[in-house]
Amino acid sequence: MKLMSSGYADVNGIKLYREIYGRGDPLVLIHGGLTTIGEIQGWVQSLAKTRRVIAVEMQGHGRTSDTDRPMSFTTLGADIAALLDHLDIPKADLVGHSFGGTSAIRAAIQKPERVRRLAVISSPYARSGWYPEAQRGMSQVSAAMAENMMQTPTGKFSKQWPEPQRFPQFLDKMGNLMSEDYDWSADIAKLPMPVLLVFADNDSVSQKHIAEFFGLLGGGVREPGWLNTQLSKSRLAVVPGYSHYNFTSSAEVPQIIGKFLADPLTNASSGAAAASQVAPRPKKKQ
Repeated sequence: MKLMSSGYADVNGIKLYREIYGRGDPLVLIHGGLTTIGEIQGWVQSLAKTRRVIAVEMQGHGRTSDTDRPMSFTTLGADIAALLDHLDIPKADLVGHSFGGTSAIRAAIQKPERVRRLAVISSPYARSGWYPEAQRGMSQVSAAMAENMMQTPTGKFSKQWPEPQRFPQFLDKMGNLMSEDYDWSADIAKLPMPVLLVFADNDSVSQKHIAEFFGLLGGGVREPGWLNTQLSKSRLAVVPGYSHYNFTSSAEVPQIIGKFLADPLTNASSGAAAASQVAPRPKKKQ
């Protein structure tokens, strides 16, 4: 699938880089921490067969250079909504991996009316969902690691920023951001749109947290009924044979997302209607 357009959107004090592939209903795809569109190109190509994929590089990542603007989950979520405004898109599907999943969650919480469906890949609803080793590793990201981090995709792109010297400062921002404690369980339980959760079977997020996340969305908390009359509009997929760090190589992930987006039961209106239908009882013989 060829690149249809690329460019920058002036949003909230930064120039957000984006690329657009394919045609169809709009889908915003967000990369993981310290990576770029290049690392999720396989997902882009697969999803763009049926969707208009808007792949974005968040603040300080890839071609979106860092500025003096502080970094927060709230601001990252607001950037996605502002990008939709820039592209004149009233409503879109959101898909995000890891750091990108967190950004997508915040956009859905802050602007639920702009999100048709939400797909969260390898990202928890609370910091405690990460295994302790992952939490420690994220907290250690700082300017002191700048030399080694120059080998990451974002580190390489930072050489092209208007101010390349900002990269160490950006790493301090990332480390501080990923050290912040948060728990959005109350907000997650109120999300009105269908939500898909996708995790690796050996993810950096605990299986216990994954089950709790699904439960907050109404999934896996009751028997769905013989004819699925109580089937939740949320979905959960655990993909075998991957970890958090090689999950972007999974060909299964975009296929799972495509099935979720095509499922009429994940449409807010039709899903509600389906859930309200009860199979008629057979008439008694006279």
